[in-house]
Amino acid sequence: MKKIPIAISSCLLGNKVRFDGGHKQSKYCLKTLSDWFDYQPICPEMGIGMPAPRPPIRLIDDDDNIRVVQADDHSYDVTDELKAYAKDKLHVLDDICGYIVIRNSPSCGMERVKVYHKNGNPAGKSDRGVYINEIMTERPELPVEEEGRLQDAKLRENFITRVFAYQDFKDSVKSAPSVDALVKFHSRYKYLVMAHNYSDYKKLGRLVANNDGLDLNKLVSTYELVLMQTLGKIANAKSHSNVLYHILGYLKEDLTSTAKQELVNVIEQYRTGYVTLIAPLTLINHYIKQFGNDYIAQQAYLNPHPVELGLRNYI
Repeated sequence: MKKIPIAISSCLLGNKVRFDGGHKQSKYCLKTLSDWFDYQPICPEMGIGMPAPRPPIRLIDDDDNIRVVQADDHSYDVTDELKAYAKDKLHVLDDICGYIVIRNSPSCGMERVKVYHKNGNPAGKSDRGVYINEIMTERPELPVEEEGRLQDAKLRENFITRVFAYQDFKDSVKSAPSVDALVKFHSRYKYLVMAHNYSDYKKLGRLVANNDGLDLNKLVSTYELVLMQTLGKIANAKSHSNVLYHILGYLKEDLTSTAKQELVNVIEQYRTGYVTLIAPLTLINHYIKQFGNDYIAQQAYLNPHPVELGLRNYI
């Protein structure tokens, strides 16, 4: 299997690039996700020529303009350098399908990076790291997540779902764009999208119908952005249960009344929090193999990421 290209904060791979000369190695990224992801390590602070170790930098509020300066010497300002480095990196990162960043970093932190006043006191607000903000602004469809948040089962499953979906979209649609390829992709992703947001699923359906007459490139890029924004919304037990009942509708004619009732019971156990999502999905996959249903069998919802990762055992 071809590994998926992923950018990652270099310190998370154990590289000693942090301000204190250390690292923030992530065992999950290094030992587990590395079986599926081809990492491209980046440290923007080292990339702009800062040494390791180095004096720490922080975000400051300069008349509502966020700047990145050295903590003990505000005349040392690297804001413009970090922004320029991000723009220079964009073409190198064109093929990546996700980005894992280190939290609390004034360059890489995805959210809640503390902002300070010029006098050194906390400003009572937070922002995004300057470098990653440039990347996310230019690539709004790109799945980005902080390593620390990957410890949350729902956020972890959501991020990895988005990464695999994005790679699939690139391979299935963007590599050779056509209306037919887009229609087939949308058909396969019907229930996965529906689980994340039903109204967005309808919106994507209208896009595929293309009643506005968009040219093919605009149609594909618009669909890509809406798809990835939709998958970025966390699916909950209610929306998953609705999808499971939709899938049951395709199987009910083949199931005995006992088997049907068993599946309903397990879906309800999942909806009410007694079992995790893997329980009803295991039953559904079993019945699909037993009775066959090509339309349901090809749904990305059933296997959005490798089962070896065990992501749905915890949500």
